[in-house]
Amino acid sequence: MDMALKLAKEFDIRKKQVEDTISLIDEGNTIPFIARYRKEMTGGLSDELLRDLSERLTYLRNLEARKEEVIRLIDEQEKLTEELEKDILEAEVLQRVEDLYRPYKQKRRTRATKAKEKGLEPLAETILEQRMESGSTEDEALKYIDEEKEVNTVEDAIVGAKDIIAEIVSDNADYRKYIRSVAYNKGTLSSKASNEEEESVYEMYYDYNEKVSGIPNHRVLAVNRGEKEGILKINIINPDDIILDYLKRNVITNDKSIFKNTIIEAIEDSYKRLISPSIEREIRGLLTERAEEEAIKVFAKNTKPLLMIPPVAGVKVMAIDPSYRTGCKIAVLDETGKMLHYTTIYPNEPHNKVEESKKIMKEIIKKYDIDIIPIGNGTASRETETLVSEMIKEIEEEVHYTIVSEAGASVYSASKLGTEEYPDVDVSIRGAISIGRRLQDPLAELVKIDPKHIGVGQYQHDLNQTKLGESLKDVVEDCVNTVGVDLNTASPSLLNYVAGLSPAVSKNIVKYREEIGKFKDRKEIKKVKRLGGKTFEQCAGFLRISGGTNPLDNTSVHPESYSITMKLIDKLGYTKEDIEKGRLKNIDAKIKEYQSMGDIDKAIDKLAEELEVGVPTLKDIISEIKKPGRDPREDMPKPVFRSDVLKMEDLKSDMILGGTVRNVVDFGAFVDIGVKQDGLVHISQLSDKYVKNPMAVVSVGDQVKVKIMEVDIQKGRISLTMKGI
Repeated sequence: MDMALKLAKEFDIRKKQVEDTISLIDEGNTIPFIARYRKEMTGGLSDELLRDLSERLTYLRNLEARKEEVIRLIDEQEKLTEELEKDILEAEVLQRVEDLYRPYKQKRRTRATKAKEKGLEPLAETILEQRMESGSTEDEALKYIDEEKEVNTVEDAIVGAKDIIAEIVSDNADYRKYIRSVAYNKGTLSSKASNEEEESVYEMYYDYNEKVSGIPNHRVLAVNRGEKEGILKINIINPDDIILDYLKRNVITNDKSIFKNTIIEAIEDSYKRLISPSIEREIRGLLTERAEEEAIKVFAKNTKPLLMIPPVAGVKVMAIDPSYRTGCKIAVLDETGKMLHYTTIYPNEPHNKVEESKKIMKEIIKKYDIDIIPIGNGTASRETETLVSEMIKEIEEEVHYTIVSEAGASVYSASKLGTEEYPDVDVSIRGAISIGRRLQDPLAELVKIDPKHIGVGQYQHDLNQTKLGESLKDVVEDCVNTVGVDLNTASPSLLNYVAGLSPAVSKNIVKYREEIGKFKDRKEIKKVKRLGGKTFEQCAGFLRISGGTNPLDNTSVHPESYSITMKLIDKLGYTKEDIEKGRLKNIDAKIKEYQSMGDIDKAIDKLAEELEVGVPTLKDIISEIKKPGRDPREDMPKPVFRSDVLKMEDLKSDMILGGTVRNVVDFGAFVDIGVKQDGLVHISQLSDKYVKNPMAVVSVGDQVKVKIMEVDIQKGRISLTMKGI
């Protein structure tokens, strides 16, 4: 199989792009490095597409390896035919290979293997040949009675032969392929309550049926969880008549055979006892795998905008981790995220020390010149928000507050890393520090937490944790490498996600920094222990040095392109200092003037020829030196700052409000409109046009306008719409 051609067709790209990408992957290059610095070779493929291609390449290589192994295993049994080998080699999915191998697989002792041990295989073969049209099955079975082998009666012999036939039918790859297809396309998933009297969140599934082929992914995960909790009983109802009719038509070749009824009995037993339970497991597995893959994609896509929320730089914050009984933890951080002060206030139930809490906050605001108050969005968040809003109205200072996701803050607080960072600070205070730092630099803080605890998906705890972890690691890696990392301030947690850097090398970088001092240029990192040439090539372009000896070190221009960059600025009459001082904003006009062309793209094409560099690389260089040190997160939606609060009781139908998208799931989006409960914009209400996937319309962090449709204060539900606004 020409793997490159197959992948090119699947991804609708050129074969040369695939071949070059495979070559780059096999050479040990990371996806962020390939996506950013090898655009000429890949044709500018995105990091997302490159990851999908890499994943598919691994699957196809594993498929080929399994085919070779299966062929070897069957050949060792001296049962490999040319036709079987051809079928295996032509298989396009792993399931087909396993189906073809099934009859030859070493099985644990089954009813069929026991029957074979009793010498009943020849009888089963005679029955399946269906040549005899006179006599009876019983007459033929008499020949196989053997008390030594525990075949004492004619019935024993017939039952044993039927067991062998049942297994032969069950192991037939073509039959299984057909039955799997029928079960998927015509079967029904049925859900029943274990106890109809019991109240639960699964009540809509207490007597529920839906076509297997049409069931949405979120419902698959919902019924799976209900089954796991013992509340639901799930099974697949197949069109048994269609399947049995198909098996009889294919297995029975002679209607006049004396063995016809015996074969029918064996087929029915095979289907009921062997095929149906096995196919049901496969279909459930297929549905779960599909649903999990989609949920992981949703989780990953939601995580990316959360990580890419712009940092609120240069502000002093009073971060609050809200609570009831144990009090609200306060951490005061300076502009760099350094903790200056911490305390606890008790404004909520059961203490209700409202005035005392306000007094403490006012004193902190005055003493530390606080700009913003980030409040965690967990337990007691809205009550604390009301308190802060009231307090802001009572002071002269201009202070705002914002709600910050605290998902995973408690995990960080109790983690080894949290202990290392703040060994002398109480666990509960570390949560408030994390909330404050998430506002100041979300990416740098969130990388300290296992991505699955960030909490912007569906059923994340029910998913395949390995796959979820890998997918989210990829997302974090892409975000970190898109933004770039300050080599002189980055924590080991942040450095871990830089392309090519291992945890050990990340720690060595920080150790070097602490012992030798700040890095002055990128070349200096080659002195770090265990950081070799290949690692330097992969990571250098993603590491930034602000105020170093070379202004290009504060851009994503790779050191391998420094000489070309200097040739470019020399030709245009600029200097290194011009880059440092940000004087290259009019570079496009200079390029057009230099090439005597009015079209910038044509002028760049000509300049690329002159400099003997690829056009994509040259365009990236020009973009970077225009704005050295620019943070790509500037283009993302910024946090909403408030000074007043809404209550659920304030909401009225048709009221239009601004909100922040907190989570996107496959049935809609949850929007924070500043009240205790996030509202749901159902998929049908996201747009005036038909929406197949909510992510095509909104992302986590988006600022949106919504209209109130319905408010159910008792159930704490708010229905929103984005239609007609």
